[in-house]
Amino acid sequence: MKWWTAYSPETAETAGKGSAGRRTAGVLAAAVLSVAVAGCGLLPSEPQEEDLSAIQLPQISKKPEYEVTTKTLETKVSGSGRVLSTKEKTLYFTLDGKRLKKLYIQTGDKVKAGQPIAELDVEDMRKSLRTQQLAIKKQELEIKDLLRKKDEMDPVDFEQQMLGFEEQRQQLSDLEADIAKATLTADFDGTVVSVSVQEGASIKAYDPICVIADPSKLTVAATLSKDDLQKVALGMEAQVDIGNVGQLQGKIKQLPVADQNSNGNGNGNGNGGGTPPLRLDQYLLVDVPKLPNTVERGTPLSVSIILDRRKDAVVIPLAALRTIGGRTYVQVAEADGSKREVDVEVGQQTSTDAEILQGLTPGQKVVGR
Repeated sequence: MKWWTAYSPETAETAGKGSAGRRTAGVLAAAVLSVAVAGCGLLPSEPQEEDLSAIQLPQISKKPEYEVTTKTLETKVSGSGRVLSTKEKTLYFTLDGKRLKKLYIQTGDKVKAGQPIAELDVEDMRKSLRTQQLAIKKQELEIKDLLRKKDEMDPVDFEQQMLGFEEQRQQLSDLEADIAKATLTADFDGTVVSVSVQEGASIKAYDPICVIADPSKLTVAATLSKDDLQKVALGMEAQVDIGNVGQLQGKIKQLPVADQNSNGNGNGNGNGGGTPPLRLDQYLLVDVPKLPNTVERGTPLSVSIILDRRKDAVVIPLAALRTIGGRTYVQVAEADGSKREVDVEVGQQTSTDAEILQGLTPGQKVVGR
């Protein structure tokens, strides 16, 4: 009975208040629930599991395999050079210690045989010549008087005076010849390809003054190392590579007869003691049947001399050749994936290939190192 009266509505007012309280509690409960749900949305999401199916494990590196082939194998030595004229000359004075008074030419000038090239200042020698000429004239008068008195003189005394007069005449002749050497002239028609001095320079004997060449007579000139020179011979085939022309074929026609690196008496600047005058016998010359018209003297080039040529040689890359102690061998790759070692006999080698004389046949595969 108490339970019923305690929870039963007594009046309309109290009944209304109870209903409102229950509604308020329900609203509060719903608000708390919505906040809780929203709070769950603010939490960080859990990371997804990474898909590892696309990652491949690294494979063990496989050594390269090369096929045994045949080819024309050439062993070569190479050098550099330029186009020179077969008719060219370095001009120089033979007088020493004089200054260059006049230079009549410059690089690129065309000259004729006998044309003056340069002149030294020898005014002191000319003065000495005039003095000696006067002295000789006086001695000629004395000799005439001496000849009239020859029968009255001692023969030995007479001979000594005559010899003294001849010595004076010879000195005069030598001085005239030296003065003539003070003017340098061209030996042949040609072009001045280089000039090594300037007016006023102090000139030493045999210092290069200029180089004159005939541009219509050209040849291929090259230099090789001393070791390579010992491997070549006259008549060997040569390949000449000129940048603006291409590759030309020729044969060795001359080997150098002088040390290519030797020093001479001149350095080309009037001071002596440097680069020697150019000589063709310092170079290896290659005979090319016909040089193109576009090639000029001084054009740079490279030359390869073929020392040995083998047609249909069995070859493998050097990377497949193995050595240990005195043994030379390769690893042959079999069709089933296995490998076996095979001893080989090697012939000539280039920078990339090795000739196999025995041990392999074309079509086999060898394993690189």
